[in-house]
This record gives sequence, C-alpha cells and structure tokens, in this order.
Amino acid sequence: MKLARPLLAALALATAFGATFQTQAGEAEIRKNLAERIPQFAKIDEVRKAPMPGMYEVRLNGFEIFYTDEQGNYLLQGNLIDVKARKNLTEERIAKLSEIDFDKLPVKDAFKIVRGNGKRKLAVFEDPNCGYCKQFERDLVNVDNVTVYLFLYPVLGPDSVNKSRDIWCARDKVKAWNDWMVKNVTPTAAECDTAAIARNREYGQKYNITGTPTLIFADGTRAPGAIPAAQVEKQLAAAN
Repeated sequence: MKLARPLLAALALATAFGATFQTQAGEAEIRKNLAERIPQFAKIDEVRKAPMPGMYEVRLNGFEIFYTDEQGNYLLQGNLIDVKARKNLTEERIAKLSEIDFDKLPVKDAFKIVRGNGKRKLAVFEDPNCGYCKQFERDLVNVDNVTVYLFLYPVLGPDSVNKSRDIWCARDKVKAWNDWMVKNVTPTAAECDTAAIARNREYGQKYNITGTPTLIFADGTRAPGAIPAAQVEKQLAAAN
C-alpha cells in the first residue's frame, strides 16, 4: 500500500526531529555528568558526535579533544584512527581547529623580511634561542620570492625575552635577526616598547602555537618544526 506524500513528508520530519532531539539530549547529559564528576570539565567548549558510532567528541580549552559514550560515563584521551582510510582523525580535527585566517594575522606585531619579488607570503613564530629555529633560518635563505612576517615568540626563558627585545628594538630589525640567527652575532642591547612581543605570546596561546618554529601559510595551514626549504617551497606553491 502506498502512503500519501504528505504522510511520507511528516514521517521524514518526525524522524529527523527525533534524531536531533536525541543528539541534543545526549549532549546535555554528557555535559552534566562530566561536569559533576570531573571539575576540569565544568566548562566544555563543544560536544559533538565523533566519527566512530556511539562515541562523542568532547572539546575543551580550545584544542583538547576527548571521547566519551552517550551518557558521559567513560572518557578516552588519545588519537582516534580510521584504520581503513589510514587517517589520524584526532590530528586532522585539531589541525582544522588550529587553522588561522592569514589575512587576520596581527602583522603590526611582526617585522617583514622580503626576498626577491616578495609575492608569496609566510608567517613564522620563532624564539631567538630555539636551535631548530636557527636551523630553519639557515635553510630558509634558500627560499626566494617570499615575504616573511616574523613574529618574535620568546617561550624558552628570560634570555629569549631579552634577545627578542633587543631585536625588536633594533634600528634594523631584519639585520639584527639575521645576524643572530644565521651568523650568531649577539644583538646589541636596546630598549623600546615591547608590547607587541607580549601580544604575540597571548596570540600564540590563543591559537595553540605550542612550539617554535611554527609556520603559517597563506591558506591558513600551519607546519610545526624546522621543515626543510624544499617542503617550504612545496607548501608555498600550494597555498599562494
């Protein structure tokens, strides 16, 4: 027996509403139970269904990902792997959450290093005492036709703060930076307003920049660590 179209439409709407209500009820129960049982979960950013059936993703502090059941009775911390597709779904999710709109970067708090025609764009957060950053800078000189927005990001201790201040306050920031990072010439002590450096640290904490160097490309993707010049070229080509 055929059902009339209005009845089919009503059934479809009821099914969709039921699924939505069930999801919302599950999210509310998860938030309530986790908050009651674990004080650190009192402020959850988001609860959503995870790719694995019967499991929910719980996100807090911006980028911390956990997994739980429909009632919030069990909690898992770790990577969710799609073994069929060979993908780390947790890493992909965090990478997506960490994407930055390049055009909204606070470039007033960086200084520019222009090479060649400067048409391609790259932002880098670096600590002047980071050995990997020095390795990266020595390799980056081989990348041409790029504008680098250099954000001083001192996270390795008081001397990093002092060197960042001396570089930021130098008459020629680019020369002071390159002399130190590539030639190991200590920057001359200098004083000026260093509020920009403090803002860089706040920005990095907000957007989960946990290590140096951290590269941000024009399409918003990022690369942590001292990747080689060939990889920088590849990602610049894809992003610009």
